[in-house]
Order: sequence, then structure tokens, then C-alpha cells
Amino acid sequence: MPAPTVPQIPHYEPAPETTQTLDYADLPIIDLSKADTVEERAQLAVQVRDAMSNQGFFYIVGHGYSPEQMKRMFDIADIPFSQVSDEEKQKYVAPTKQTGSYQGYKLRQYWHIDGGVRDQVENYNINRDVNKRTHPEAVRPLLPEITQFARHSHQNVLNPVLRLMALGLELPEDTLVNLHGWDTRSETYVRFMKYYPRSAEDEEKTKNVWLKGHTDFGTISILYSQPVAALQILARDGTWKWIKHIENAIVVNAGDAMEFLSGGFYRATIHRVVQPPPDQRQYTRLGIFYFCTADDDVRLAPLATSPLLQRVGFRRWFEQDEDAPLMVEWRKARTSAYGQTTLAKSTEEDRVEEEVINGVVVKHYN
Repeated sequence: MPAPTVPQIPHYEPAPETTQTLDYADLPIIDLSKADTVEERAQLAVQVRDAMSNQGFFYIVGHGYSPEQMKRMFDIADIPFSQVSDEEKQKYVAPTKQTGSYQGYKLRQYWHIDGGVRDQVENYNINRDVNKRTHPEAVRPLLPEITQFARHSHQNVLNPVLRLMALGLELPEDTLVNLHGWDTRSETYVRFMKYYPRSAEDEEKTKNVWLKGHTDFGTISILYSQPVAALQILARDGTWKWIKHIENAIVVNAGDAMEFLSGGFYRATIHRVVQPPPDQRQYTRLGIFYFCTADDDVRLAPLATSPLLQRVGFRRWFEQDEDAPLMVEWRKARTSAYGQTTLAKSTEEDRVEEEVINGVVVKHYN
């Protein structure tokens, strides 16, 4: 039987890797191909536990998609931007501020960055159930491949990571998997994201920051590595470290919801996006993400039955578990507010601005 054909689409040529010397974060590399046995998972769980409780970021290799498959996915990721007219994009803009959902387009200049400067980033966001909404004409023939990619990201990347994190908390390994169903109601989705070069004036006004330091609102963020250096994480010593591109690797970090569920043990990592180094500034930066949230009805209270948390202690953001927000409540509040609200300068920390969401102080870092 002949192999199924896929739609022919233009090739997206990524930027060459930077030759600049940058101060890169030293992050562990987790090989998911070595997570088949109980013994292997126990060993990897220690590495993931240490990474998520310290740096909050790590790399994944051995995730099951080949370099050729990922090249195809980056070609697909560019289609919503390069092959859809501005007029058609307007028909699929997400009503984010009204609904707290990113599904659809986030067009350029929606987010306020700093000094009156707005973003130069386009997103196209697709729920893992691609039939939840309609899509631009150029995207429709690609939906089977996007569905396959979402399913792979969920079952072969997210679920193994969640199992390792549950083991790190000394909980049954499917504890967190059971909070992240494939067929359940949640906002877990694929994001295609394209950054465009900015003017020298905008760079000066924002001190070269493209997205301020922030935490993600969900549980786990999965970023398929690409060559344009721009992502930085805030290290414990207060310095910003660059994330290095590793071919066909994945970068994983925890978000607010995971920090709530783990009682603060797994850190929601502060990260930002800045202007790339000089030899990459003329290129666009195309990203592929799988942003994960717990099911909508999961209450974001600590998993207090964890033997590890009982030994080391944990934080409660709310006095009573029933006062903690549901995942859907936290997601809608964070999403609606991001880049739209007026932030207040922190009275306790330099370079920090704050807003209060669901009774929790959310910080943004300059």
C-alpha cells in the first residue's frame, strides 16, 4: 500500500544558529527513550524533580518525533502567518479579553510591552480537538497532521513528564496524568508563534525586551527547540540566562498551576523573550508550543497526600482548599489580563511590576 500523501506547502527556512558567545543556562537533558521500565523512570524522576524544584526548566530528547517530522511541523507552523491574508486572519481572531481563551489568532500589537510599545508577535492557537472551531482555508488540509502532532505531544511527551513529576512527589505515577485528560474539557492546545523584527526605536524604549519576564499560567509548557536565541530564564542569582538551541530537542517548564498543585515545590519559572543576538536580528522567530493545563474542573490546591510534601513542607496560597481557583477560573483570569492591564510597580522588588488575580499577586519582571 502506498504511503499516504500530505499536502504540499512552502518550506520555512529557519535562521542559522548564532555564533555569538552567550551566557547559557545549564539545564539537564532528560532522555524519554529511557523511561520504559520502572527502574528507568525512578532514575529519571529524580532528575526531573531536581530540575523542576531548582531551575524549573529542562530539555527532553528521545521524544519520538524525527528531525524530518519536526521540519515538516515548522513548515506547517508558518502557514497561518505566511499563507493567510490579513483580511482572513481578522475572521479568526480569538476574543481573548472577553472569553479568557487564546483559541484562534492573537495578532500583532495586542499586548502592551513597555513605554507605549506593543508587541510584534503573531500567534495561532489550536485546541487539541481541532474541530472545536473553524480554521483559515490554508490551515484546513493540515488539520490531520496537527491532530497527530497534538496527540503525540500529549501522550508521548506530556504524560511521561507528568508521570516522572508525580514520582518525584512520591505519588502514584498516574496522579498528574489523571488531571490532564486527552478527551476532557481543558484549554491544552498547540500554539504556532511568530516573532517579527522590531524598529530600533522600539528596542530602545523597551530595553530590547520583547516579552516581559513572566510565568505561564498552566501546568506544563512544551517548546520545540528552534535556532533563534531569544528566550531567557531568571536564575536564582537574579541574572538572566539564555536558553540554548538543541536540535530536535524540547524545552519544558512548569507554570503557575503546577506550582499550586505541588505546594510550591515545582517552581513556575520566570522567563522572558528579548531581542536576538546581532547575527540573528534580521530573521523571524517561529515557535511551536504545546501549552498544557489541568482539566477545567481541577481545583488548584496542593496535593497534600504527597509523602515528600509532608516531609519538606509546602505552601498554601489559600487557607481552605475550596477557596483555591479551578483551573478554568485561573486560566481565564490570567489570559484575559495578560498584556491588557495596567501593572503596579512593586514596593518590595526592583524591576518588578504586579497585578492581583484571584487573590494571588502575579509578578512581571523587566
